[in-house]
Amino acid sequence: MRPRLRIAAFALLFARLLASAAHAQTQHPWPIRAVIVTTFEVGHDTGDIPGEFQFWVEREHLSETLPFPGGPIDTLDPSGTHPIRTNPQHTILGIVSGTTLVNATASMMALGLDPRFDLTHAYILINGIAGIDPRVASIGSAAWANFVVNDVAREIDPREAPSDWPYGIFPSGALRPAPDAVPNTTWTRSNLYTLNPSLTAWAYAQTKDLNLGDDPTVAAYRAGFTNHPAARRPPFVLIGATFSSDYYWHGRIMTQYARDWVRLYTGGRGIFATSEMEDAGFLNAIERLGNMQRVDPNRVLVLRTASNYTEQRPGHTAADSITEPYIGSRIALESAYLCGSTVLHKLLADWPSTFAHIPSL
Repeated sequence: MRPRLRIAAFALLFARLLASAAHAQTQHPWPIRAVIVTTFEVGHDTGDIPGEFQFWVEREHLSETLPFPGGPIDTLDPSGTHPIRTNPQHTILGIVSGTTLVNATASMMALGLDPRFDLTHAYILINGIAGIDPRVASIGSAAWANFVVNDVAREIDPREAPSDWPYGIFPSGALRPAPDAVPNTTWTRSNLYTLNPSLTAWAYAQTKDLNLGDDPTVAAYRAGFTNHPAARRPPFVLIGATFSSDYYWHGRIMTQYARDWVRLYTGGRGIFATSEMEDAGFLNAIERLGNMQRVDPNRVLVLRTASNYTEQRPGHTAADSITEPYIGSRIALESAYLCGSTVLHKLLADWPSTFAHIPSL
């Protein structure tokens, strides 16, 4: 047989085998108990510089791989997804979604519609690093989200804004930035997602007394935030709202915008804690998958750990600060795994109970 024909025959056989395996599995989809959702990995899933996924893969023994629906052929493509990882028991899944809202939404929808898995009772732990408001917490701290707020907005360059505007961003359908600027319109619907408060409070209670460790270099950096006592504290666990945006924004003015925006959309119930670029996309997909009875939105947790601050230290500019390296990346990744795995193990330790009943205090 000629080489090209041999290659074509092998490819056809391989495709048939994959289709046969997928068909067989869809007859009995795996009943998944937990899904670990991360947004990026630096390189390989194991053995090199860790991103958000690597500790989960190595320490939870997610040793088996499956193709991610619609994922890139190049598994090291940082803008897309890595293969799905699972443990040998096929009870835990781990994914890399790709960063930004569009990748988060697409990846979550693809996973939720995958016929290989039954996710109807799975707990979904969205887990990643983030910026932290220095008024609220410090680098290395871990924040369980009670609200996910999105940034659908109108914007003009602040140099063209009226002199009494604090910034040039305001809600779609409103006339100006103001505490009561949200109009009664469907434009605002995708700007607020509320997590199950009972499950979030339970997760916080399991982790609030954990020692998250520290790093002397990070501690020295924290000391420069002389204007915010919370920023100088050693890492700790808290509950706070997370703010999603495809803008990688930074600085005192933008941090105040995030505080105001979170307060506005949560009706004063939420306090801005972390900034990230994915969680509103995840929650939008989960809301739709919930309406399709593919997942249970009440079984979702969002944990963000601080790798950097959302504004500059006194004596520094926002332009300088935004390009600084993430001094807290490693400690944030360790905090994410420690807090997340503590909750994961408690959920799985008594599966007959947590399968039937979502834990609460």
